[in-house]
Amino acid sequence: MRSDPTLSRFEASQLSPQRRAADLERMRTEQFDVLVIGGGVTGAGAALDAASRGLSVALVEARDFAAGTSSRSSKLIHGGLRYLEQLEFGLVHEALRERGLLLGRLAPHLVRPVPFLVPLTHRVWQRAYYGTGVLLYDILASAFGYGRGIPWHRHISKRTARRLFPSLRADALKGAIQYYDGQVDDARYVVTLVRTAASYGAAVATSTRVIDLLREARQVVGVRVRDMENREEFDIRARTVVAATGVWSDDISEMLHERPGLRVRASKGIHLVVPRSAITGETGLILRTAISVLFVIPWGGHWIIGTTDTDWKLDRAHPAASSRDIQYLLDHVNKVLDKPLSLDDIEGVYAGLRPLLAGESELSSKLSREHAVVEPMLGLMLVAGGKYTTYRVMAADVVNKAARRLPGTRRSRTEEVLLLGADGFKTAWAHRSSIARRHGVSVGVVEHLLERYGTLALEVLELIRERPELAQSIPGAPEYLRAEVVYAARAEGALHLDDVLTRRTRISIETPHRGVESAEDAASLMGEVLGWDEETRRREVEHYLLRVAAERESQRMPDDQTADAARLGAPDVRGYAADRAASA
Repeated sequence: MRSDPTLSRFEASQLSPQRRAADLERMRTEQFDVLVIGGGVTGAGAALDAASRGLSVALVEARDFAAGTSSRSSKLIHGGLRYLEQLEFGLVHEALRERGLLLGRLAPHLVRPVPFLVPLTHRVWQRAYYGTGVLLYDILASAFGYGRGIPWHRHISKRTARRLFPSLRADALKGAIQYYDGQVDDARYVVTLVRTAASYGAAVATSTRVIDLLREARQVVGVRVRDMENREEFDIRARTVVAATGVWSDDISEMLHERPGLRVRASKGIHLVVPRSAITGETGLILRTAISVLFVIPWGGHWIIGTTDTDWKLDRAHPAASSRDIQYLLDHVNKVLDKPLSLDDIEGVYAGLRPLLAGESELSSKLSREHAVVEPMLGLMLVAGGKYTTYRVMAADVVNKAARRLPGTRRSRTEEVLLLGADGFKTAWAHRSSIARRHGVSVGVVEHLLERYGTLALEVLELIRERPELAQSIPGAPEYLRAEVVYAARAEGALHLDDVLTRRTRISIETPHRGVESAEDAASLMGEVLGWDEETRRREVEHYLLRVAAERESQRMPDDQTADAARLGAPDVRGYAADRAASA
């Protein structure tokens, strides 16, 4: 049974605890046209693509939406300027086209332009070389009109560059080029994408792990899953199964006991978060290193510095940043800063894994960012590779292939489907002062909410109207409101404290205490919505504190092996209560 057609899209998108229970019941009893495995950006995109075509859709995710790669990126929607050097013009043009769609039409509330400086250390050849590359970048972006909303690059002098970025050392450049790309809160984008799919009738459930494939003869007809909240197992039947599992693609292949037709390698990238006061600048930086590209990215009241690019073969659920990784980034960024950063400046660290299609090169930075769709067995599609920016293309490709087996399906519509919160966003932004007066909050609060929720901000403001104490900041996290914790549990599918402090907000990486000072209050607010008793609330806080301690310990370790061992010291909270009850 699909969603009630009398509900508005906003109402149909509410990922409440009651909605999860109802969707799990649908999964037990319905046969779906498409079942998507994986709640990252590609899986969420595939669910929306299929649902918006009128297909019946289910999406399952073992942990939380965007819990893996899709919450641990550089937060950029970009064409990949460095891929021009590899002569991947088609890939760059495709990504720039998607950037234009997201900025200008589909998600202007979540994706916005961000400027970057390319420092030049040689006056003549670098200006000509990099200038030609950035010019081509802008030309590719402007083809067919998808560059609207992004200013063109400009060549600037050393004096102008240092005025825009005073923290640049005088001897670190002889001039610069400024260009623009897009920026996104990757985890919030995925949650919004999933909610948009839900508004089209998709059944979605986190904490639902696929443990086997259902097969009849030589055809996949569904999956067996385990509800990680209570350890119950059941079957979900579907005409087509789409696996968008990124660095976990090999797990699906192992269930088949056959060669999948593609091979995915995991490349680890880590990022540092430092306060905005640690570096003086109005624009981002892009710097070349011997093996990759280094970004210094403005991020609200902070800077994000990244990234590394190294092969990873250890635990995929919790990739760890070692002290060597952290020092690598500090060493390279300090080469151009007039006031070097130290370990004491770091507020947060996060590590993620890129799913790269394996090639002949041993350097992960050289592996292709192209994506692939394969059908290793009738009824099962695997999609892997690609990059965050081109998720919509990947989703359309895999659903197009699946749709050949499903009668009556139309072409992809997601080029026209606005994400929830986009409709009316520009008008709401223009009238933010009147919205603030009407709801009795500051203009700054309204701006903060509009940039995170778009027009769905009105739902958060309604919570504040009902409970004025929710307008207060979360303890230890002045950039976020207590209402956002309640909203995350009530409407955004958050089931655990980590879901809120790490993905619905970014408190875990934006505060020196990593969310420790926020945990008690956030757990109390979540517990009101999710019906936690005191023991559950205490356990959620305890697990979060253990996770933070394990991450801090891993970041003191010298290499990947010791860092991984330290990070694994914190158990996963999902299923913990069920496991304890079973062993009692």
